Amino acid sequence: MRFKNLITCTILASTLMACGGSSTKSTTSPVPTPAPAPTPSPASNDLGISEVPAELKATYSSALKFDRYTKVATPNGGAIHIVAQDGILESQIVRSRNILQHYLTDYPGSMYGADKSAVANKMAENNAVLLLLNGVDDGTNAAAELDGQPLYYGEMQVEGHSWYVNQNYEHRDASYEEILHMVHDYGIGVDQGPSFIGALPEYQAEIRAAQITALSGKLWAWPAEQASWIAELTAENSLSQEYLASVIDTYYGLWGAYDSPYGMWGMYIAKGRTDLATKDPEGAAIMDNKFFHPYLTYNARIDESFTGDFSLVFNDEVKYSHHSQYLKDITLTGANDSNVIVNQRDNDITGNAGANLVTFSGSSAEYKITKENDVVTVQDLQDNRDGTNTLTAIEKIAFTDVTLETANL
Repeated sequence: MRFKNLITCTILASTLMACGGSSTKSTTSPVPTPAPAPTPSPASNDLGISEVPAELKATYSSALKFDRYTKVATPNGGAIHIVAQDGILESQIVRSRNILQHYLTDYPGSMYGADKSAVANKMAENNAVLLLLNGVDDGTNAAAELDGQPLYYGEMQVEGHSWYVNQNYEHRDASYEEILHMVHDYGIGVDQGPSFIGALPEYQAEIRAAQITALSGKLWAWPAEQASWIAELTAENSLSQEYLASVIDTYYGLWGAYDSPYGMWGMYIAKGRTDLATKDPEGAAIMDNKFFHPYLTYNARIDESFTGDFSLVFNDEVKYSHHSQYLKDITLTGANDSNVIVNQRDNDITGNAGANLVTFSGSSAEYKITKENDVVTVQDLQDNRDGTNTLTAIEKIAFTDVTLETANL
């Protein structure tokens, strides 16, 4: 469930259901029946997207406009399925899979996330399915009634797309929230229900404790007009899920450009990571070296429509940089001439079919530049500034004193 407050408050609810399975075995014949040949998986394109597999088509059918599929494989040999309707862009499918993989990427040295295989395996065992649905969440899409976590076209921003660049909250980025709900419910686990089906009850206990403090202390969902929403969440045991989503969205900078002193539609006390620790210390604590990485681990594919300078460093005048500052690796797509401004995170940057330039913070003498097999490495010799950057298919690199052609290095 998500809470949205634009001009008036609108309550949106989505219920997650785990689908079960059963098997039968015939004992009537004395001769063993040969097992049927496995159905071959449909061929995937270069982005790892295929048609919907035969075993899923009966449920996620063409009649319901499902036409593509991808997955995240789990260590136990299972899969977390992602099925998409015909109006979903390939870039949205890839980004959704990237965010799911990000949540499930091991976080070395963390308390609960050093090995996330148990969480991923639980998600597969609990039949977690991500539904990428046409349109918006207005109650008209029949596929939303299927088992799975819905995420709609109108709330999936792609890095570099106009919705992302302008931080358009009419099409706000709900991908982190909705995919988090699936990871939380089916993998980490939710307490206070008939049974605990997750892998991390201790972490969930910390999340619950932070949520209780935030609600009672009027740090989250305190306005009077949200009382009925909180009552609904309480009845369906969804308080900790929704609170955690507010913290995560704030932690990754999704509300930095929102016109409010608060985050998550004005219902969460913290607006960005910088004020999270002071305004909601327990919320900050469940982010601090516990499970979620401090930066975004996936390689973001910048939308082919983008042109100009894509900033990985925070600039208050660049709305999307509230969020993009947490990216590390990016791939420019399409053929538009576009450039990248690096941050401090040892960026891995791949160019597109256009002319691309990467900009650094200091003069050329302050960097070590090497080239091997057309891959350029630029290492900042000063600490805590630009890090070490690996550049592929980048034509130019710019410093404060000079711009160099990589072909001439």
